Amino acid sequence: MTLHGFVVRNALRNRRRMLLTMLSVGASMFLLVTLLVALRELTNPPTGIGASLRIAVPSKVSLATELPARQRPILEKLPGVRAVTPLTWFGGRLNGEESFNLPQFGIDARYFREVFAEAILSEADWTAWMASRTACIAGKDVAERYKLKVGDRIRIQGDIYPVDLELTLAAVYGIDGAAAADSIFFHHEYFDEAMGNPGTVGMWWVLAESAEVVPGLIDRINATFANSSAEVRAETERAFQLGFISMLANLKLLIGSICAVVVFTLGLVTASTMSMAIRERFRELSILKAVGFRRRDLFAFILAESFGLSLAGGMLGAGAAVGLYSSPLVTKFSKGFFPIFEVTPQIIGTALFVAATLGILASLMPALSVMRLSVVEGLRALD
Repeated sequence: MTLHGFVVRNALRNRRRMLLTMLSVGASMFLLVTLLVALRELTNPPTGIGASLRIAVPSKVSLATELPARQRPILEKLPGVRAVTPLTWFGGRLNGEESFNLPQFGIDARYFREVFAEAILSEADWTAWMASRTACIAGKDVAERYKLKVGDRIRIQGDIYPVDLELTLAAVYGIDGAAAADSIFFHHEYFDEAMGNPGTVGMWWVLAESAEVVPGLIDRINATFANSSAEVRAETERAFQLGFISMLANLKLLIGSICAVVVFTLGLVTASTMSMAIRERFRELSILKAVGFRRRDLFAFILAESFGLSLAGGMLGAGAAVGLYSSPLVTKFSKGFFPIFEVTPQIIGTALFVAATLGILASLMPALSVMRLSVVEGLRALD
């Protein structure tokens, strides 16, 4: 029998324990991968073509505070501004659904393709959208989730605003890149008419002429409306996105703490399993010592067995995560909150590294016990 075969045979001696150990490691790694992917998706910056040029301009007071529409011509005259559009989150319920978890925005459709350059919308689709003030466009992820097609009537019941929007789907747009096409856009003019033309907008979305002018433009926008009745807080799209994350408290600390508990628990399980397995083989290991095997040889046997079981369990859990999160089930069950749930190679590598490291650490105490054990003590262990 070869040394490799000896290690494999020892690992397969108690198949039930081996299977339970691998499943424990796999389940822990699956949970670890899930937490790491969730953290990445929540904090992942926009990667679209124009993400580095877009500036969000909400009210300095809060996101719920509306801004006066008269600010638009002032913004358009600032040096470095390429385009300005209002962006108002409607927050209604689509076709009578129970909750409003679908992003719906009123926007100036004339500047949609310019501001959101990564949106894939043909000239014909854009023309169809512009042809009617009650027309709207929906992302392909939304269309697939709600089984919408061009020409369908869409009713969005207002929960925040006291109006309902009766819309017609004019086109379905896609996204060039990894971002999700998970929103509905409609004409802001139609929303204004439904509200009785209040002369307010939710926020402004400004497109800069180049990435170099963005820092100075942000300062100019903030200074322009400083000490006015409607102060703003201009910031990059990345900073605006992270502002939402900060509202959910310290997610990194929370998810990091859960990951630490998962890893610690996994370490205890692996160490306990290896200790039990080695304790049952004290006599055999003592015989190996007696026939000439050195301590480092015995240490290598134990290390290989523990490392192999942990790494196999890690591969099982990471593989299950990749298989599950590559399917559209995530979008369906999260109701669009996680339109993309990508398990990156870095996350898989982290999970396998953790599993392998714990496998090595779990072998240390049993190996040290065997190395300190004399042949006589070992032969008496199971008498």
